[in-house]
Amino acid sequence: MTSTLTASADELRFRLHGGLHEPGDSYYEDSRTLFNTMINRRPRYVAECLAVDDVVAALAFARGHDLPVAVRAGGHSVAGLSLCDDGIVLDVRGMADIDVDPGRRITRVGGGARWADLDRATQAQGLATTGGRVSTTGVAGLTLGGGSGWLERKHGLACDNLIGAELVCWDGRIVRASSEENPELLWALRGGGGSFGVVTALELALYPLGPEVFGGVALFAAHRAHQVLRTFRNVMHQAPDELSLACAFITAPEEDDVPTELRGRPAIAILGMWAGSVADGERALAPIRALGPAADFFGPTGYADFQCSVDDPPGYRNYWTAENVVDLPDEAIDALTRRAAELPAGPSQLFIVAWGGAVDRIGPEHSPLAGRDAGLIVHPLLLWEDPADDERNRALAHAFRTDLRPWSTGATYPNFLGDEGSQRMRAAYGTSTERLAAVKAEWDPHGVFRTHQNIQ
Repeated sequence: MTSTLTASADELRFRLHGGLHEPGDSYYEDSRTLFNTMINRRPRYVAECLAVDDVVAALAFARGHDLPVAVRAGGHSVAGLSLCDDGIVLDVRGMADIDVDPGRRITRVGGGARWADLDRATQAQGLATTGGRVSTTGVAGLTLGGGSGWLERKHGLACDNLIGAELVCWDGRIVRASSEENPELLWALRGGGGSFGVVTALELALYPLGPEVFGGVALFAAHRAHQVLRTFRNVMHQAPDELSLACAFITAPEEDDVPTELRGRPAIAILGMWAGSVADGERALAPIRALGPAADFFGPTGYADFQCSVDDPPGYRNYWTAENVVDLPDEAIDALTRRAAELPAGPSQLFIVAWGGAVDRIGPEHSPLAGRDAGLIVHPLLLWEDPADDERNRALAHAFRTDLRPWSTGATYPNFLGDEGSQRMRAAYGTSTERLAAVKAEWDPHGVFRTHQNIQ
Protein backbone atom coordinates (compact mmCIF):
# COMPACT_ATOMS: atom_id res chain seq x y z
CA MET A 1 0.00 0.00 0.00
CA THR A 2 2.77 2.44 0.92
CA SER A 3 4.67 1.83 -2.34
CA THR A 4 1.46 2.26 -4.37
CA LEU A 5 0.69 5.53 -2.60
CA THR A 6 4.24 6.76 -3.17
CA ALA A 7 4.10 5.90 -6.86
CA SER A 8 0.75 7.69 -7.22
CA ALA A 9 2.13 10.70 -5.35
CA ASP A 10 5.07 10.86 -7.74
CA GLU A 11 2.66 10.81 -10.67
CA LEU A 12 0.57 13.59 -9.10
CA ARG A 13 3.70 15.63 -8.47
CA PHE A 14 4.53 15.39 -12.17
CA ARG A 15 1.04 16.52 -13.22
CA LEU A 16 0.70 19.55 -10.92
CA HIS A 17 1.56 23.03 -12.17
CA GLY A 18 2.54 23.82 -8.58
CA GLY A 19 4.07 21.17 -6.41
CA LEU A 20 3.21 18.31 -4.11
CA HIS A 21 4.63 19.03 -0.68
CA GLU A 22 5.36 16.74 2.25
CA PRO A 23 6.58 17.13 5.86
CA GLY A 24 9.99 18.76 6.03
CA ASP A 25 9.31 20.92 2.95
CA SER A 26 9.24 24.68 3.69
CA TYR A 27 6.08 25.16 1.58
CA TYR A 28 4.40 22.37 3.52
CA GLU A 29 5.16 24.09 6.83
CA ASP A 30 3.89 27.42 5.51
CA SER A 31 0.67 25.79 4.30
CA ARG A 32 -0.13 24.28 7.66
CA THR A 33 0.55 27.51 9.56
CA LEU A 34 -2.81 29.20 10.09
CA PHE A 35 -3.92 32.52 11.52
CA ASN A 36 -5.13 30.61 14.60
CA THR A 37 -2.08 29.04 16.24
CA MET A 38 -4.30 26.68 18.26
CA ILE A 39 -4.60 24.57 15.09
CA ASN A 40 -1.78 22.06 14.67
CA ARG A 41 -2.73 19.49 12.05
CA ARG A 42 -0.37 17.48 9.87
CA PRO A 43 -1.65 16.53 6.43
CA ARG A 44 0.18 13.80 4.53
CA TYR A 45 0.41 15.98 1.42
CA VAL A 46 -0.21 19.59 0.37
CA ALA A 47 -1.08 20.03 -3.30
CA GLU A 48 -0.09 23.49 -4.53
CA CYS A 49 -2.88 24.16 -7.02
CA LEU A 50 -2.25 26.85 -9.63
CA ALA A 51 -4.91 25.80 -12.13
CA VAL A 52 -8.26 24.02 -12.22
CA ASP A 53 -6.56 20.92 -13.65
CA ASP A 54 -4.44 20.75 -10.48
CA VAL A 55 -7.59 20.62 -8.35
CA VAL A 56 -9.06 17.86 -10.53
CA ALA A 57 -5.84 15.81 -10.30
CA ALA A 58 -5.49 16.24 -6.54
CA LEU A 59 -9.09 15.18 -5.94
CA ALA A 60 -8.62 12.10 -8.14
CA PHE A 61 -5.56 11.20 -6.06
CA ALA A 62 -7.55 11.63 -2.83
CA ARG A 63 -10.41 9.46 -4.16
CA GLY A 64 -8.03 6.78 -5.31
CA HIS A 65 -6.43 6.45 -1.88
CA ASP A 66 -9.42 7.32 0.33
CA LEU A 67 -7.65 10.35 1.82
CA PRO A 68 -9.38 13.11 3.78
CA VAL A 69 -9.52 16.42 1.87
CA ALA A 70 -9.23 20.01 3.04
CA VAL A 71 -9.10 23.23 1.02
CA ARG A 72 -6.79 26.11 1.90
CA ALA A 73 -7.95 29.31 0.22
CA GLY A 74 -5.85 32.00 1.83
CA GLY A 75 -7.84 33.45 4.72
CA HIS A 76 -8.16 33.09 8.47
CA SER A 77 -9.73 29.64 8.86
CA VAL A 78 -10.19 30.25 12.58
CA ALA A 79 -12.00 26.92 12.95
CA GLY A 80 -8.99 25.20 11.38
CA LEU A 81 -10.88 23.23 8.77
CA SER A 82 -8.60 24.29 5.93
CA LEU A 83 -6.26 21.60 7.26
CA CYS A 84 -6.71 17.89 7.89
CA ASP A 85 -4.61 15.24 9.59
CA ASP A 86 -3.11 12.48 7.41
CA GLY A 87 -4.94 13.59 4.27
CA ILE A 88 -4.35 16.01 1.40
CA VAL A 89 -4.74 19.79 1.51
CA LEU A 90 -5.63 21.51 -1.76
CA ASP A 91 -3.86 24.86 -1.41
CA VAL A 92 -5.46 27.19 -3.95
CA ARG A 93 -3.80 30.38 -2.74
CA GLY A 94 -1.94 30.59 -6.04
CA MET A 95 -5.24 30.84 -7.92
CA ALA A 96 -5.66 34.53 -7.13
CA ASP A 97 -6.18 36.27 -10.47
CA ILE A 98 -8.59 39.23 -10.42
CA ASP A 99 -10.30 40.55 -13.54
CA VAL A 100 -12.48 43.66 -13.29
CA ASP A 101 -15.08 44.44 -15.97
CA PRO A 102 -16.03 48.09 -15.28
CA GLY A 103 -18.61 48.17 -18.07
CA ARG A 104 -20.64 45.28 -16.65
CA ARG A 105 -19.64 46.13 -13.04
CA ILE A 106 -18.54 42.57 -12.38
CA THR A 107 -15.29 41.14 -11.08
CA ARG A 108 -14.05 37.60 -11.58
CA VAL A 109 -11.88 36.47 -8.67
CA GLY A 110 -9.72 33.39 -8.23
CA GLY A 111 -10.57 31.09 -5.34
CA GLY A 112 -7.35 31.94 -3.50
CA ALA A 113 -7.55 35.76 -3.66
CA ARG A 114 -7.58 37.98 -0.59
CA TRP A 115 -9.67 41.08 0.01
CA ALA A 116 -6.76 43.54 0.05
CA ASP A 117 -5.95 42.67 -3.55
CA LEU A 118 -9.57 42.68 -4.68
CA ASP A 119 -10.30 46.05 -3.06
CA ARG A 120 -7.31 47.68 -4.76
CA ALA A 121 -8.14 46.15 -8.15
CA THR A 122 -11.76 47.31 -8.07
CA GLN A 123 -10.94 50.75 -6.66
CA ALA A 124 -8.65 51.36 -9.62
CA GLN A 125 -11.94 51.46 -11.58
CA GLY A 126 -13.86 53.46 -8.94
CA LEU A 127 -15.82 50.35 -7.92
CA ALA A 128 -16.20 48.12 -4.86
CA THR A 129 -18.23 45.24 -3.46
CA THR A 130 -18.96 44.28 0.11
CA GLY A 131 -15.74 42.80 1.53
CA GLY A 132 -14.41 41.83 4.90
CA ARG A 133 -13.24 44.41 7.42
CA VAL A 134 -9.89 42.62 7.60
CA SER A 135 -7.89 42.78 4.37
CA THR A 136 -6.08 39.46 4.90
CA THR A 137 -9.37 37.54 4.80
CA GLY A 138 -9.86 35.22 1.82
CA VAL A 139 -12.50 36.31 -0.68
CA ALA A 140 -13.93 32.81 -1.14
CA GLY A 141 -14.23 31.87 2.51
CA LEU A 142 -15.80 35.15 3.54
CA THR A 143 -18.27 35.19 0.65
CA LEU A 144 -19.36 31.56 0.97
CA GLY A 145 -19.93 31.97 4.71
CA GLY A 146 -21.92 35.19 4.48
CA GLY A 147 -19.56 38.14 4.16
CA SER A 148 -20.12 40.94 6.66
CA GLY A 149 -18.39 44.22 5.76
CA TRP A 150 -18.72 47.99 5.76
CA LEU A 151 -20.84 48.08 2.58
CA GLU A 152 -23.40 45.51 3.79
CA ARG A 153 -26.08 48.00 4.85
CA LYS A 154 -25.93 49.68 1.42
CA HIS A 155 -25.32 46.69 -0.89
CA GLY A 156 -25.95 43.52 1.14
CA LEU A 157 -23.50 40.92 2.38
CA ALA A 158 -20.70 39.60 0.17
CA CYS A 159 -22.73 36.44 -0.51
CA ASP A 160 -25.66 38.55 -1.70
CA ASN A 161 -23.41 39.93 -4.44
CA LEU A 162 -22.26 36.52 -5.66
CA ILE A 163 -23.62 36.17 -9.20
CA GLY A 164 -21.59 33.20 -10.38
CA ALA A 165 -19.07 30.59 -9.26
CA GLU A 166 -17.03 27.80 -10.75
CA LEU A 167 -16.14 24.74 -8.72
CA VAL A 168 -14.72 21.27 -8.95
CA CYS A 169 -16.97 18.57 -7.52
CA TRP A 170 -15.84 15.57 -5.48
CA ASP A 171 -15.79 13.39 -8.63
CA GLY A 172 -13.73 15.85 -10.68
CA ARG A 173 -16.56 17.45 -12.64
CA ILE A 174 -16.06 21.16 -13.35
CA VAL A 175 -19.36 23.00 -12.96
CA ARG A 176 -20.64 26.54 -13.07
CA ALA A 177 -23.30 27.97 -10.78
CA SER A 178 -25.27 30.99 -11.95
CA SER A 179 -28.87 32.11 -12.36
CA GLU A 180 -28.96 30.13 -15.64
CA GLU A 181 -26.79 27.11 -14.78
CA ASN A 182 -27.32 25.18 -11.54
CA PRO A 183 -29.20 28.04 -9.83
CA GLU A 184 -29.92 25.93 -6.74
CA LEU A 185 -26.18 25.46 -6.23
CA LEU A 186 -25.64 29.21 -6.55
CA TRP A 187 -28.34 29.77 -3.93
CA ALA A 188 -26.51 27.40 -1.55
CA LEU A 189 -23.15 29.08 -2.13
CA ARG A 190 -24.62 32.45 -1.12
CA GLY A 191 -23.81 31.98 2.56
CA GLY A 192 -24.26 28.21 2.83
CA GLY A 193 -20.53 27.54 3.11
CA GLY A 194 -17.89 25.92 0.98
CA SER A 195 -18.73 22.29 1.52
CA PHE A 196 -20.21 21.63 -1.94
CA GLY A 197 -16.93 21.50 -3.88
CA VAL A 198 -13.67 23.37 -4.43
CA VAL A 199 -14.56 26.89 -5.56
CA THR A 200 -11.94 27.99 -8.08
CA ALA A 201 -13.51 31.29 -9.20
CA LEU A 202 -16.23 33.69 -8.10
CA GLU A 203 -18.06 36.48 -9.90
CA LEU A 204 -19.19 39.41 -7.77
CA ALA A 205 -21.34 42.47 -8.51
CA LEU A 206 -19.61 45.85 -8.17
CA TYR A 207 -20.86 49.35 -7.28
CA PRO A 208 -19.47 52.87 -7.72
CA LEU A 209 -17.54 54.00 -4.63
CA GLY A 210 -14.64 56.24 -3.73
CA PRO A 211 -11.83 56.59 -4.28
CA GLU A 212 -12.30 58.57 -1.04
CA VAL A 213 -14.86 57.80 1.64
CA PHE A 214 -15.46 59.36 5.04
CA GLY A 215 -14.36 56.80 7.60
CA GLY A 216 -12.16 56.10 10.56
CA VAL A 217 -12.26 55.43 14.28
CA ALA A 218 -12.95 57.40 17.45
CA LEU A 219 -11.35 56.26 20.72
CA PHE A 220 -12.78 56.82 24.19
CA ALA A 221 -11.62 55.87 27.68
CA ALA A 222 -13.34 52.73 28.99
CA HIS A 223 -15.23 54.57 31.75
CA ARG A 224 -17.34 56.25 29.04
CA ALA A 225 -18.57 52.90 27.68
CA HIS A 226 -22.23 53.31 28.67
CA GLN A 227 -22.54 56.73 27.04
CA VAL A 228 -20.66 55.67 23.91
CA LEU A 229 -22.65 52.45 23.40
CA ARG A 230 -25.98 54.21 23.91
CA THR A 231 -25.05 56.89 21.37
CA PHE A 232 -23.88 54.26 18.88
CA ARG A 233 -27.16 52.37 19.33
CA ASN A 234 -29.33 55.48 18.96
CA VAL A 235 -27.49 56.74 15.87
CA MET A 236 -27.78 53.37 14.13
CA HIS A 237 -31.49 53.08 14.94
CA GLN A 238 -32.17 55.92 12.48
CA ALA A 239 -29.15 55.61 10.21
CA PRO A 240 -29.40 55.68 6.41
CA ASP A 241 -28.09 52.62 4.59
CA GLU A 242 -24.89 54.46 3.67
CA LEU A 243 -23.75 54.61 7.31
CA SER A 244 -22.09 51.46 8.63
CA LEU A 245 -20.61 51.53 12.12
CA ALA A 246 -19.34 49.14 14.78
CA CYS A 247 -18.51 49.63 18.42
CA ALA A 248 -15.63 47.72 20.02
CA PHE A 249 -14.18 47.21 23.47
CA ILE A 250 -10.43 47.05 22.89
CA THR A 251 -7.00 47.67 24.36
CA ALA A 252 -5.95 51.04 22.94
CA PRO A 253 -2.91 50.72 20.65
CA GLU A 254 0.42 52.00 21.89
CA GLU A 255 1.00 54.33 18.97
CA ASP A 256 2.28 57.89 18.85
CA ASP A 257 -1.01 59.41 17.68
CA VAL A 258 -2.96 57.82 20.58
CA PRO A 259 -3.07 59.96 23.74
CA THR A 260 -0.50 58.81 26.29
CA GLU A 261 -3.09 58.22 29.01
CA LEU A 262 -4.98 55.79 26.74
CA ARG A 263 -2.13 53.70 25.31
CA GLY A 264 -2.23 50.06 26.34
CA ARG A 265 -5.32 50.62 28.49
CA PRO A 266 -8.93 49.42 28.13
CA ALA A 267 -10.87 51.63 25.72
CA ILE A 268 -14.00 51.70 23.64
CA ALA A 269 -14.04 52.63 19.97
CA ILE A 270 -16.60 53.54 17.33
CA LEU A 271 -15.39 52.77 13.84
CA GLY A 272 -16.83 52.59 10.36
CA MET A 273 -17.58 54.60 7.24
CA TRP A 274 -20.12 56.34 5.06
CA ALA A 275 -20.68 54.72 1.65
CA GLY A 276 -21.33 57.95 -0.20
CA SER A 277 -19.97 61.46 -0.58
CA VAL A 278 -17.39 62.71 1.91
CA ALA A 279 -19.51 65.75 2.78
CA ASP A 280 -22.57 63.65 3.59
CA GLY A 281 -20.41 61.29 5.65
CA GLU A 282 -19.05 64.13 7.74
CA ARG A 283 -22.60 65.21 8.59
CA ALA A 284 -23.69 61.63 9.41
CA LEU A 285 -20.79 61.11 11.80
CA ALA A 286 -21.33 64.41 13.63
CA PRO A 287 -23.28 62.87 16.57
CA ILE A 288 -20.44 60.41 17.23
CA ARG A 289 -17.73 63.06 17.04
CA ALA A 290 -19.77 65.40 19.24
CA LEU A 291 -19.14 63.00 22.13
CA GLY A 292 -15.62 64.40 22.33
CA PRO A 293 -13.47 61.30 21.83
CA ALA A 294 -9.99 61.14 23.36
CA ALA A 295 -8.74 60.55 19.80
CA ASP A 296 -10.68 61.20 16.60
CA PHE A 297 -9.30 59.60 13.44
CA PHE A 298 -12.38 60.11 11.26
CA GLY A 299 -11.83 61.91 7.98
CA PRO A 300 -11.59 61.50 4.21
CA THR A 301 -9.64 58.32 3.41
CA GLY A 302 -9.11 55.95 0.53
CA TYR A 303 -11.58 53.07 0.72
CA ALA A 304 -8.94 50.42 0.01
CA ASP A 305 -6.68 51.95 2.68
CA PHE A 306 -9.51 52.00 5.20
CA GLN A 307 -10.18 48.33 4.47
CA CYS A 308 -6.66 47.55 5.78
CA SER A 309 -6.86 49.76 8.87
CA VAL A 310 -8.12 47.25 11.45
CA ASP A 311 -6.39 44.04 10.38
CA ASP A 312 -6.18 41.40 13.12
CA PRO A 313 -2.64 40.36 14.07
CA PRO A 314 -1.62 36.77 13.20
CA GLY A 315 0.31 34.48 15.52
CA TYR A 316 -2.19 34.20 18.38
CA ARG A 317 -4.43 31.49 19.73
CA ASN A 318 -8.01 32.39 18.75
CA TYR A 319 -11.52 31.64 19.88
CA TRP A 320 -14.46 33.43 18.25
CA THR A 321 -18.19 33.31 18.76
CA ALA A 322 -21.18 35.58 18.09
CA GLU A 323 -24.79 36.29 18.97
CA ASN A 324 -27.47 37.96 16.85
CA VAL A 325 -29.47 40.37 19.01
CA VAL A 326 -32.68 42.29 18.40
CA ASP A 327 -31.33 45.43 20.04
CA LEU A 328 -29.17 46.62 22.92
CA PRO A 329 -31.44 48.11 25.59
CA ASP A 330 -29.73 49.76 28.54
CA GLU A 331 -29.77 46.50 30.53
CA ALA A 332 -27.86 44.76 27.75
CA ILE A 333 -25.36 47.60 27.58
CA ASP A 334 -24.83 47.29 31.34
CA ALA A 335 -24.20 43.55 31.01
CA LEU A 336 -21.75 43.96 28.12
CA THR A 337 -19.83 46.72 29.89
CA ARG A 338 -19.43 44.63 33.04
CA ARG A 339 -18.28 41.58 31.10
CA ALA A 340 -15.93 43.58 28.85
CA ALA A 341 -13.90 44.48 31.95
CA GLU A 342 -12.72 40.84 31.92
CA LEU A 343 -11.18 41.06 28.43
CA PRO A 344 -7.45 40.32 28.58
CA ALA A 345 -5.07 43.07 27.52
CA GLY A 346 -3.82 42.83 23.96
CA PRO A 347 -5.62 42.12 20.68
CA SER A 348 -8.79 40.56 22.20
CA GLN A 349 -11.92 42.59 21.67
CA LEU A 350 -15.69 42.65 21.82
CA PHE A 351 -16.90 43.78 18.39
CA ILE A 352 -20.50 44.94 17.96
CA VAL A 353 -21.65 45.66 14.41
CA ALA A 354 -24.96 47.23 13.40
CA TRP A 355 -26.95 45.36 10.79
CA GLY A 356 -30.14 46.45 9.05
CA GLY A 357 -30.49 48.16 5.70
CA ALA A 358 -29.94 45.88 2.70
CA VAL A 359 -28.95 42.94 4.93
CA ASP A 360 -32.52 42.65 6.17
CA ARG A 361 -34.15 43.22 2.78
CA ILE A 362 -32.75 40.06 1.18
CA GLY A 363 -34.86 36.97 1.74
CA PRO A 364 -34.46 33.17 1.80
CA GLU A 365 -35.23 32.87 -1.91
CA HIS A 366 -31.88 34.57 -2.63
CA SER A 367 -29.67 33.21 0.18
CA PRO A 368 -29.94 30.47 2.82
CA LEU A 369 -28.50 32.70 5.54
CA ALA A 370 -31.05 33.28 8.30
CA GLY A 371 -31.01 35.80 11.17
CA ARG A 372 -31.01 38.86 8.92
CA ASP A 373 -33.55 40.60 11.12
CA ALA A 374 -30.93 41.11 13.84
CA GLY A 375 -30.35 44.71 14.80
CA LEU A 376 -26.76 43.97 15.77
CA ILE A 377 -24.21 41.17 15.86
CA VAL A 378 -22.19 40.91 19.08
CA HIS A 379 -18.88 39.21 18.32
CA PRO A 380 -16.34 38.35 21.04
CA LEU A 381 -12.87 37.71 19.55
CA LEU A 382 -10.48 36.25 22.09
CA LEU A 383 -6.79 36.22 21.10
CA TRP A 384 -4.01 35.12 23.44
CA GLU A 385 -0.60 33.44 23.51
CA ASP A 386 -0.38 31.09 26.52
CA PRO A 387 -2.09 27.66 26.14
CA ALA A 388 -2.75 27.75 29.88
CA ASP A 389 -5.32 30.48 29.20
CA ASP A 390 -7.34 28.42 26.69
CA GLU A 391 -10.24 27.42 28.90
CA ARG A 392 -10.53 30.80 30.60
CA ASN A 393 -10.80 32.62 27.28
CA ARG A 394 -13.28 30.15 25.79
CA ALA A 395 -15.41 30.53 28.91
CA LEU A 396 -15.26 34.32 28.66
CA ALA A 397 -16.38 34.24 25.02
CA HIS A 398 -19.39 32.11 25.92
CA ALA A 399 -20.18 34.27 28.95
CA PHE A 400 -20.89 37.19 26.63
CA ARG A 401 -23.43 35.03 24.80
CA THR A 402 -25.04 33.94 28.06
CA ASP A 403 -25.36 37.57 29.17
CA LEU A 404 -27.13 38.43 25.90
CA ARG A 405 -29.60 35.55 25.90
CA PRO A 406 -32.63 37.73 26.85
CA TRP A 407 -32.12 39.79 23.69
CA SER A 408 -30.95 37.08 21.28
CA THR A 409 -32.84 36.34 18.08
CA GLY A 410 -31.73 32.71 18.32
CA ALA A 411 -29.88 32.92 15.00
CA THR A 412 -26.17 33.35 14.39
CA TYR A 413 -23.72 34.43 11.71
CA PRO A 414 -21.34 31.65 10.52
CA ASN A 415 -18.23 33.67 9.67
CA PHE A 416 -17.97 35.01 13.22
CA LEU A 417 -17.90 31.50 14.71
CA GLY A 418 -15.32 28.87 15.43
CA ASP A 419 -16.30 25.20 15.19
CA GLU A 420 -19.38 25.21 17.47
CA GLY A 421 -21.28 22.20 16.23
CA SER A 422 -24.28 21.38 14.09
CA GLN A 423 -26.93 23.05 16.25
CA ARG A 424 -25.31 26.45 15.92
CA MET A 425 -25.13 25.95 12.16
CA ARG A 426 -28.81 25.07 12.04
CA ALA A 427 -29.44 28.37 13.83
CA ALA A 428 -27.50 30.13 11.06
CA TYR A 429 -29.77 28.73 8.33
CA GLY A 430 -33.12 28.25 10.06
CA THR A 431 -35.82 27.06 7.68
CA SER A 432 -33.29 26.78 4.83
CA THR A 433 -31.39 23.97 6.56
CA GLU A 434 -33.23 21.10 4.88
CA ARG A 435 -33.00 22.72 1.46
CA LEU A 436 -29.25 23.13 1.97
CA ALA A 437 -29.00 19.48 2.98
CA ALA A 438 -30.62 18.50 -0.32
CA VAL A 439 -28.06 20.55 -2.27
CA LYS A 440 -25.26 18.94 -0.26
CA ALA A 441 -26.63 15.47 -1.03
CA GLU A 442 -26.69 16.24 -4.73
CA TRP A 443 -23.25 17.79 -5.09
CA ASP A 444 -21.21 16.08 -2.35
CA PRO A 445 -23.09 12.85 -1.52
CA HIS A 446 -20.10 11.26 0.24
CA GLY A 447 -19.28 14.25 2.45
CA VAL A 448 -15.82 14.77 1.00
CA PHE A 449 -15.77 18.51 1.76
CA ARG A 450 -16.10 19.75 5.31
CA THR A 451 -16.25 23.28 6.59
CA HIS A 452 -17.56 24.63 9.87
CA GLN A 453 -20.76 25.51 8.00
CA ASN A 454 -20.94 21.87 6.92
CA ILE A 455 -24.46 20.65 6.23
CA GLN A 456 -25.12 17.00 7.04
